[in-house]
Amino acid sequence: MAVLTVCDICPSEALADGGNGVRFTATVNGESVPAFAVRYRGQVFAYINRCAHLSVELDWNPGHFFDQDAAYLVCATHGARYYPDSGACAGGRCNGRGLVPLRVTERDRKVQLLISEK
Repeated sequence: MAVLTVCDICPSEALADGGNGVRFTATVNGESVPAFAVRYRGQVFAYINRCAHLSVELDWNPGHFFDQDAAYLVCATHGARYYPDSGACAGGRCNGRGLVPLRVTERDRKVQLLISEK
């Protein structure tokens, strides 16, 4: 039977629509990995902070994930662009590969990571 664990990431007000993201560490398959959460069109999305082109974190300046128009998530190193609501490759050096999404929820004015454990 799978057990669902909930971990707080940040207060809801820490994420402005199209603004800076919040970095955090997630455990995925027993490994601690850098991750981030952003708000886009009113919803919260979270991804492992790893470019699909090369295994580097997307943000040079902590929390700066969006392009200038807040239309795409951008790798500061390679310029790969990703759709904020799916993590899918939108162009550049991601070559059709997307970001790895993480399950999140927003409840009681908190953004929370949902982890399913076996």
